[in-house]
Order: sequence, then C-alpha cells, then structure tokens
Amino acid sequence: MRRVALLVETSNSYARGILRGVVDYAREHGRWSVYLGEHRRGDQPPPWLERWDGDGVIARIENGRIARAVARCGRPAVDVSAARLLPELPWVETDDRAIAAMAADHLLGCGLRQFGYCGDGQFNWSNWRRDHFRSYLRRKGYDCAVYQGPPGGNDWEREEDDLAAWLRALAKPAGVMACYDIRGRQVLDSCRRGGIRVPDEVAVVGVDNDELLCELSDPPLSSVRPDTPRTAYRAAQLLNRLMSGGAVRRLEHAIAPLGVVTRQSTNMLASDDRDVADALRFIRDHACDGISVKQVLDRVPLSRRALESRFTRAVGRTPHAEIERVRMESVKQLLLETDLSVGEIARRSGFRQQEYLSVAFRRYAGTSPTAFRSRGAG
Repeated sequence: MRRVALLVETSNSYARGILRGVVDYAREHGRWSVYLGEHRRGDQPPPWLERWDGDGVIARIENGRIARAVARCGRPAVDVSAARLLPELPWVETDDRAIAAMAADHLLGCGLRQFGYCGDGQFNWSNWRRDHFRSYLRRKGYDCAVYQGPPGGNDWEREEDDLAAWLRALAKPAGVMACYDIRGRQVLDSCRRGGIRVPDEVAVVGVDNDELLCELSDPPLSSVRPDTPRTAYRAAQLLNRLMSGGAVRRLEHAIAPLGVVTRQSTNMLASDDRDVADALRFIRDHACDGISVKQVLDRVPLSRRALESRFTRAVGRTPHAEIERVRMESVKQLLLETDLSVGEIARRSGFRQQEYLSVAFRRYAGTSPTAFRSRGAG
C-alpha cells in the first residue's frame, strides 16, 4: 500500500476535478492510501507533512511555504500548479495555448471582430492565456484590449467600477475571454452595472466550466472545459513511476481542453455581412440535421465561390468546416452531459450510421467518442 499525500485545495471546481481524477487512478491502478485535508489556495502547508512517513506527493504548489515544505519532505512529488515554484519537479497543467485558441475560435465563430481579455496578473496561467489569446487573434488579423485589474487587489466592490468603465470603452460588439469562470462572472456583473447588454454588445467566455458558477451567472456563462481527469491521471502516472524508482524524462506536460460548453453569454451572431450572418445562423440551427454546403447555398443569394470567400473572410473557416465544427461540438456536449448511447448521439447529429460518426469524430478530436466520454467523466 503506497501512501500518497494530496496538497490540492478543495475550494474550487478545477482542483476538485484534479482530486477526483487522482482517486480514479488510484482505484484503477493500484493500492494507494490517499491523505487529504481541507485546503485552500494560499494556505500554510499542513503541519503533519513534516513528520509524514509516506511515499509520494501530488501538490498544487502555489506559494513559497508549500514549495519549501514539499522540498523538505524529500518524497517523490508531482506539481499540478502553473506557479512553477519547484521547476525541478515533473509538472502537469492545462494547455493554456489550446485553451486560448479554443476561446478565440468560439468568439470568432460568433462573428465577432473586436476582442478583450480580462485577467488576473497574479497568476501565471492567466498571463499565459492572455498572451496566447492575443497572439492567436493577432495572427488572424485582430487586436485585443486587456484588463488585468489592480495588482494583488481583492476589493471587488472598488474594482467593479473600473472593469465596467473598461467594458464600456470596448468597440462593440466585442468578445471577451475571462481568465477563469470567477472572473467571467465578474465581467457579467460589471456589464449589468454598466448597462451593457450580454451577449448583444459583449459576449463572454470563461474557463473551467464550473457548472454552479456558470449556471448561477446572469446570463449563464459559456466556458472552456479543461480535461481535469486526464490532467490528474497523467500526474498520478508520473508519481507512480517515481515511487517505483523510475525516471521522468520530460518534466512539462500540458493537457488540452475538451471543448467549449456554450451557454447564453455567447449565444449570438454578429456580422456586417447579412448573407454570411444568415448562412451562419442556418448552420448553427441545422448542422445536426446532416446538411451540406448545398443546403446553405439554397438559403443565401450567393454563388458557391462568393459564399466560400465571404464566409471565410468573416468567420475564418469555410462553410463546410463550420458545419463540421458545429456538429462535432454538439457531439462533444452530448457525450459529456448525457448518458445517450453513441448510436443515438450519431442519429441526433445527422449521421446515418454510428461508424460514420466515429470516423468523423476521431478525425476532429483525435480520439474515439467512447474514449472522449471516459476522459470527461470526472
């Protein structure tokens, strides 16, 4: 029986997902006895760690005190924090480049051409997401305004006016990526305070898909869903290897997100090109009916060549690629949020046979529908 300490906060959805993933790995692969106490971000290291006679540690090393305690305990350890305070340790985190690209693509797919990023400068992951979001949009030909907030500030009542003023100054309609769901909820609160209509003037997407926070937001918040089970699973694999006396050659492991869960905060279409907007709306409404570009052309007074050119210029994808994206994102959502069989999901998504869905999904997501559902089960 290996004794593994989890120094991971229990106070937020992302961290609880990590905890669930580690427990799932322990049940599946081995005889682990897991030590876990109530823990919040920024807490002191638990007193028992200094005298703990265990075998390994998985920790969110978010401050110097935790870093020193983990280093002093002398046990094999894996870090699941972006702070990187012990760079010599194996490190497993979300892929912030992929998260930023996914959020940007989602907002671009709404037809938006003005963008903002609302971050929190005290966290590496927020700064990385900001940089990747801006770089991705710049490569597409768009600028991005940035709001970081006051350094180290936790006075939300004071900051809300500043954030509302920043949101009012954005060119509209705008798409805003919030660094995580708590920040996304604050953006929505500031929009309401500033008289800004969501999503018509500002569409907002967060990160973490904390279902309670997202559904309690007004309007409900769209969010990028990270693959926390796979993140935790990889961290547990690495720790098991270390506890068995093995070596870890690659220290950094970035885990791609699962997709965007769309809610009312981004439920809009914005385009100066009315024909493109009509085509986009038709695709969103009917992609899962098994439509092709021919049916889209029947709805707009354009030749195929003109539609391809104007649609790609406005949306960044061809009509065919947008049909596939909408279908596959719908499949993802059904896999993650329902118990429907893959065959029934194929039928609801416009595929004549389950095998056709499996081939298309593997091409789009790099894995099978069943494996994707298993990864997201935590």
